[in-house]
Amino acid sequence: MSHVSGQEQEDGLREVTLSTQRLRVLPPVVLSNPTLESLDLDRNKLRSITGISKLRNLKKLILSKNEIVDFPNEIQSLVCLEKLELNQNQIQVIPEGVFSHLPRLKHLRLNNNRLSALPKDLAACQGSLQYLNISNNLFWTFPQPILQLTHLQELHVQNNVLRQLPKELFQGQSLKMFKANGNPLREPPSEVCAGGIQQIRNYFNQLQHGSGQEDKRVKTMFLGASLAGKSTICKSLKQGQTKLVPKEERTVGIEISEFRIKDFTFLFWDFAGQLEYYMTHHVFITPQALVILVINLHMYQTNDKTFKELVGFWINNLSMRVPNSVVLPVGTHVDCCREEEVEKKRHDIMAKITAMLVERKSNLAHFINNLEGSEEPEFYVDQWERLKEMERCTLTILNLVAVNCTDHHDIKKLEATILEHVKNEELFPEVIRVLPPVYRQVEAAIIDIAQSEEMADHGMMDLQYLLSKLSQWKHLANLDRELLQDILRYLHRIGLVVWYEEIKHLESTVFLQPTFLITMFRLLVRYQLVQQLESISVDTLIGEHATLRDRSNWVWTFKSKAMLCHQAVRALVKHQLCSEGMRDVFEEIMGDTPHRGRGKLFSLLEHFELCLEVRCAEALNPQASEFVPGKPWEPRRGQGEAWYLFPTYLNQTEEVAEVWGGDHHEDLHIRAYFSPEIPEGFFQRFLVKACSFYSTYWVAKATCLLVCNGKPLLIKENNQRAYSYLELRCRKPAGRIGFQFAWDFLMAVVFIVQKLAEEWPGLHVCVKTPCRTASCPAELIWPDMDGPNAMTKEDVKTCGTCGHRFGTELLLPKVPRQVEEPPVQPSAHCYMTSYGTTTFRPSSIHINQQVRRLPPPLAQEHLK
Repeated sequence: MSHVSGQEQEDGLREVTLSTQRLRVLPPVVLSNPTLESLDLDRNKLRSITGISKLRNLKKLILSKNEIVDFPNEIQSLVCLEKLELNQNQIQVIPEGVFSHLPRLKHLRLNNNRLSALPKDLAACQGSLQYLNISNNLFWTFPQPILQLTHLQELHVQNNVLRQLPKELFQGQSLKMFKANGNPLREPPSEVCAGGIQQIRNYFNQLQHGSGQEDKRVKTMFLGASLAGKSTICKSLKQGQTKLVPKEERTVGIEISEFRIKDFTFLFWDFAGQLEYYMTHHVFITPQALVILVINLHMYQTNDKTFKELVGFWINNLSMRVPNSVVLPVGTHVDCCREEEVEKKRHDIMAKITAMLVERKSNLAHFINNLEGSEEPEFYVDQWERLKEMERCTLTILNLVAVNCTDHHDIKKLEATILEHVKNEELFPEVIRVLPPVYRQVEAAIIDIAQSEEMADHGMMDLQYLLSKLSQWKHLANLDRELLQDILRYLHRIGLVVWYEEIKHLESTVFLQPTFLITMFRLLVRYQLVQQLESISVDTLIGEHATLRDRSNWVWTFKSKAMLCHQAVRALVKHQLCSEGMRDVFEEIMGDTPHRGRGKLFSLLEHFELCLEVRCAEALNPQASEFVPGKPWEPRRGQGEAWYLFPTYLNQTEEVAEVWGGDHHEDLHIRAYFSPEIPEGFFQRFLVKACSFYSTYWVAKATCLLVCNGKPLLIKENNQRAYSYLELRCRKPAGRIGFQFAWDFLMAVVFIVQKLAEEWPGLHVCVKTPCRTASCPAELIWPDMDGPNAMTKEDVKTCGTCGHRFGTELLLPKVPRQVEEPPVQPSAHCYMTSYGTTTFRPSSIHINQQVRRLPPPLAQEHLK
């Protein structure tokens, strides 16, 4: 922070930072400095900047996160301006005649305002403007002045209301980065835009060769508890007649099918209801889908417990995962209920869902009011905006439809209801996509290939072989491979095929039958896995050079430590594939070497954080490659047998607590609070992420102890209603170096939590530090974390509840001042580090070589 003095002004200060000073007017001493080139006024209370026109040499002006409503006209006098940031204000209109006076402007941020148009004279910056951000505004049509910005390299238009993008935007070669997610785009569709600028260019080039075709496709996800009737409804809708599914044929994992109602194509995803399978749902539950929540009305009772199990669990998780979804509740088994009972249960379900959404809205309003009512709200602008965005995103719950799955009339009534809703453009603005004819031609060719006699049931195909097959197809012979791959990416994003080109070992494989991908998941993430282990046949054991004694050890180890050795996994996978008649794909899935092969299965499971590979190693591996931040790192495989940890199956043991040795009052102690709750499976995925960074750890169902450089850090999950948090503790360090390392370690783990939480857009995470007075309930809310230099300057913090004073380094990321250092005037507020970084200054944690070490699970040692 720069405080401007008269002497500094006389010396011709060129750069001034006055962020977070609660300014309402510009200080005269700033306005009287004609040599000023950079002025940072971020996070103040400015509504105007009267007098700014005096600073004619200004090149950089930061006015973000203020209270500006009327665009400051005086900016037109800043003819030398190169960088202007007015994001996160309340600007609705930008007048003409400002940008025509800013011929040197290179960087312009206008995001997070209330703009619906841009002035025509923005085109006057065509020779200079390189970066423009207008995301999170109210643009319904694409601003035409942008098309004249011939030197524009980076453009952000996310989270507006755009339906169409102009092809002219992509005809030049200057644009290098373009982001448009969060718009209800039809032309090009969002799935095309997600592929980047070149894919958009290819799309428009193909669109010129023929008129665009409207594709009306709806992904429909069937969710609900086990035995609710999801598969019965799904199959009945598809076949156009009642189709009862016996209990023994219920969904295992996820089943996918496609059918048409009128001119709409529905892609049905039938999700298994058992909790074990929910761990894989995050891979496939996507936004912009119709969610059919199936509820067994015969099992449903009008009490909170049954509601939570059959309805509330799913509504809560949808609110966190896909908060803008449209949900159609469907009550089944009405033939087992009296008519008045059906109506009573329908009313109870809808009332309780409404109450859940009202409670969520009330909680968000409470969080927002807390931030607005704080003494220093400017320190919470990012958190405030995140909460306001969450407040705008809420589930749309349609009226519950009660059906008798054995009644053809009820099935047709449900079909008509679904069709009526998907035709509603307000509910489904992206259901119509405009596609070049070649997209449909490639899709049809792939469907034919997948259904051909030469295609195996599993539907896996080598990428290059598939491209060569497509090139032989009529109408596709002249298409280059880049375009074919673009169309494959589009089909992957809409869920018709699966191609994980970002996963090593899977980038050259296309799954033409996505259901087989689900089969791979459920080989190891499934209901009653222990019984599957126990049923491995003797022939399979012999084939994997194992014995009945080995099988007993595998079962014991899995039950006690949620771990399987590589040999056990091979035997289990082979056993299950043989039982399903797919023995021929075993080597491709598991690798062709019993002890060293990796195969596709573990690449898939590790990518989606469902398991963690650990190895028994006697010492550090001198051949390990050096870890370089920002670059991919592949550990060299040691000679010890690989073991795999499956956190989903962990038990809550006392082992972690024993190694930790109990909480101490002096511990550094922070909490990450989750609202409405910690999502199902979050902590297990966190374990996989965290334990992949630190080679020594102890884990249990709801606790984890990480060790770095001999220093332990404990993470505990507490997931109670209205009181859900992850608690992080480490021992109180000694000295400056100790505090820096401890906070670096804590912040690295907080960063992992924050990054993982981003996958749940409807989830609010707030970091707090409890007061260190034992009986005091107060907690310090961490402010926004803005970067490596944003840290508190205070040496002492005073609790507003108990009045006790503590060194700031005991509460927030800060290193205590050395004795010989002169004290600094305490600031009126504190800063934290960015959620997007792991350290608040040069880190004290250095990793040159890393190997995961784990003793054999059957040895009499702790699980590390």
